[in-house]
Amino acid sequence: MDLRRWNVKHVRLVLEGAPAFAPFPRHGLPDLAAIRAQVGNEGIDQLRVAARADVVAPIPALPAELYLDFARTGRREGYEDAQRRRRNMLYRLVLAEWLGGEGEFSAAAENLLWARLEETNWAWPAHARTLDFPDRPTLDLAAAMTALDLAEADYLLGEALSPQLRARIRSEVERRAIAPFLERNDHWWLHTTPQKQVNNWTAVCVAGVVGAACYLEADLDRLAAIITRGLHSLADYLETFDSQGGSTEGPDYWSYGFGNYVVLAHLLQARTGGQINLLADPLVREIAQFPLRTVLTQGVWASFSDSDSNPTFPSGLLSHLAESLDLPALTELGMRNDFAVEHFNQFAWPLRQFAWPLPETNLAFGGTAHDWFADMAWMIARLDPADSQSLRLAVKGGHNDEMHNQNDIGSFMVVSGGKVVLTDPGRGRYSKAYFGPERYDNLMASSRGHSVPVVNGHEQAEGRHHGARVLHHSHSAASDRLELDMAAAYPAAAGLSSLRRSLSLDRAAENGRVLLEDSFAFAGDDGQFQSVLVTPMAVSAGEGRVAIGEAGGGVNVDYDASDFEVCLDRHERVEKQYQPAIDLIRVVFTPRQRSREGRLALTISPLT
Repeated sequence: MDLRRWNVKHVRLVLEGAPAFAPFPRHGLPDLAAIRAQVGNEGIDQLRVAARADVVAPIPALPAELYLDFARTGRREGYEDAQRRRRNMLYRLVLAEWLGGEGEFSAAAENLLWARLEETNWAWPAHARTLDFPDRPTLDLAAAMTALDLAEADYLLGEALSPQLRARIRSEVERRAIAPFLERNDHWWLHTTPQKQVNNWTAVCVAGVVGAACYLEADLDRLAAIITRGLHSLADYLETFDSQGGSTEGPDYWSYGFGNYVVLAHLLQARTGGQINLLADPLVREIAQFPLRTVLTQGVWASFSDSDSNPTFPSGLLSHLAESLDLPALTELGMRNDFAVEHFNQFAWPLRQFAWPLPETNLAFGGTAHDWFADMAWMIARLDPADSQSLRLAVKGGHNDEMHNQNDIGSFMVVSGGKVVLTDPGRGRYSKAYFGPERYDNLMASSRGHSVPVVNGHEQAEGRHHGARVLHHSHSAASDRLELDMAAAYPAAAGLSSLRRSLSLDRAAENGRVLLEDSFAFAGDDGQFQSVLVTPMAVSAGEGRVAIGEAGGGVNVDYDASDFEVCLDRHERVEKQYQPAIDLIRVVFTPRQRSREGRLALTISPLT
C-alpha cells in the first residue's frame, strides 16, 4: 500500500463512515473479563501488589536542576531514570484500576497524571537540551510517547478520572504534541531530506502524535489532516528498510521504531474500520520477520550498529504480529510475559502486554541455515539451526553513514556454544559526546571497537562514501561466503590500493569453522596492515593459535606464526547503554615485516 496516495479528503471520508473507536475494552465493561482470564490470577495479583505500593509511594521528583544536568555533564541517566520510575508507577496504577480496581487506584493514578501534565518539558534533556519556552515545545520521542500515554490512560479509565483532569490532558496534548506536529515543518524526523535520512524517530513520533489524536481529536477534518500528514511521513520511514525488510539500525531499533509503527497500525485500523491498514503492504510482512532473520541462536541476535546481542521484544508486539500476519515463529523467540511493569518508557507496551499476551510455549526458534540482506549486505549463517550450541556467523558490509552509524564495515560476530565469542559490541553509553562530534572517539562506535583492520595506523572513516562493495555472496549446503571490497572504508591517508575481506562458514569441517581472509595492497611504499578480533572473553595467545573463551563456549583461532605476531589490547569497564559495563580485548594480528601487499588467513573453530 502506497501511504502517499492518501489525501485529506479521502481520509475524511473514511473517518466519516467508520464505526465507533474501541481499540480496547474500557474501564468497568464486561469485555475486560476476557483480558483478565487470559492474563490469569497470578499476573493480576502481581500487578495489584505493586500498584498498592505505588499508592503510598512518593512521586519521583523531576526538578529543573535535574533536567539541566545533561547540559552540564552530558549524562542522561539522572533525569531519565527518575522519569522512568514515575512513568512505571503510573502504568501500574492505570492498569490495576482498568482491570478491576473499583476505585482503589484511581486517585493515585490521577495524581500521577497531574504530575506528568505539570512537567515543564515532555522531551528528554538530550533532545531539548534546555527547558522549553511555553509556546515552542520540543516534539521528540519522549514528548510523542507522553501524548499517547495520556490519551490511552484517559480512554481506559474514562469517567473514573475527574473532568478537570481529562480537559487538561486534551489541552496539553494539543499544545505540546498535536499542534506542533500539524503546524510546524522544522522537525528533522518528519521527512527524509538530502541532508538527513529519517529513522526510528519517525515511527515513534508519528505513532505517538497521530495515535493520541485518534483518541482525543473530535474534529474529523482536523483528524484527517493529522492522519494524512502522518501517513506521508511513515512512507519515508518504510523506505529506510531494505527490500528484504532489513534495517541497518538493528533488532533493538526494529523493536522500538517498527514496534511503534505497529501500535499506530492497530489504532488506525480501529479508527477507520479497517480502511487504513498499515500492515497490508508486502514489505511490512518482510519487516516483521527481521528478528527471525537476525537471530543467531536462541537468545542471541546480530548486534550491529547501536543494537545489542540480547535485545528484548515487547510480548504484545510479537503476539499481535504473529496473529495479524500469520507469523507464529515470532511467539517462539524466547520472550515471556512479564506483568511486573518495571522497565518501560511508554505505556503502549505494558497495556498491550496485558491485552495481547504471548502464548505459553516451549518452542524456541533459532533461525534457518542462512539469511541474506542484499541491499545492506548483511549475511547470517548458522551451522545447524536445530542445535543452539552450533557455530554461527554474522557479517556486514554497507557504508559508514547508516542509521545509528558505527564505523564498522566488515564487522562480524562468531557465536559458539550459544555464546558470543567474537563480538560486535553494540551500543555505547548514550551521552552528549556519543551523539556529538566526538562519537567516533568512542571505542564502541569507532572501527577500533570492531573486528576490522587497522591500516597504517588509520581506522575507518565516517561517511557514506566510506563503504564496501559486495564482490561475492553464496549459500550452499557446504558453505556460506561473503567477499567485500573494503578499501573505500579507510581514508586516503591509509594508502590502500585494495583491501578484500572474505568470510565464510565452512559446514564440511567437523563442528564447522569460520574462515577469514584479508588480502591487501598499498599504493606506494610498504605499509603496516593489522587485522583485529574483538572479544569479551578471556584470551590465551600461543604460537600459531589463539584460544578465546572456554571449551563449549569459545573458539581456537589458527594463524601462520611465521608471518604474523599477536598482541592483546585490553579495554576494561567500557560503558554501555542499558547494560553493565564490559571488558573487551582486541586481539591484534600484525605482519612481522611491513610489505607492499599481503594476505592474512585465520581459521576459527569451536573450542571443544
